[in-house]
Amino acid sequence: MKLEHNWRYKSLENLEKKVWPKVDYDSHLMTRTSQLRKIPLNEFSVEDLRIMIGQDIGLDYLIPLALEKLKENILSEGDFYPGDLLVALVHCDPGFWTKNEGYRRELEEMMRLNAELIIRHELKVKLP
Repeated sequence: MKLEHNWRYKSLENLEKKVWPKVDYDSHLMTRTSQLRKIPLNEFSVEDLRIMIGQDIGLDYLIPLALEKLKENILSEGDFYPGDLLVALVHCDPGFWTKNEGYRRELEEMMRLNAELIIRHELKVKLP
């Protein structure tokens, strides 16, 4: 998928041209994912990426951002533990990795280069 020049400054709602209906029940996760769909991607934290990728939301846009974070630090951490972003990536929709071999190779290489660190932190990470 070819991304627009300024895609990082748009929200998932803008990029996907789809507005979700208002959440009318009490679920922190549903409320937060709905909120995050309205925020420009350049404002996402590691935790925001972890949440959305963990729910298989906006993968075409969020995986490239997450890979950038992992290049800086393979153990990039949201709210849970060092490496929780990496774990979210390897557990996301396997179809994404099938359709995006370039991203898959990039992630596999990062994991190979950081294997000792990943093992030391006992992360369960293996691409499908």
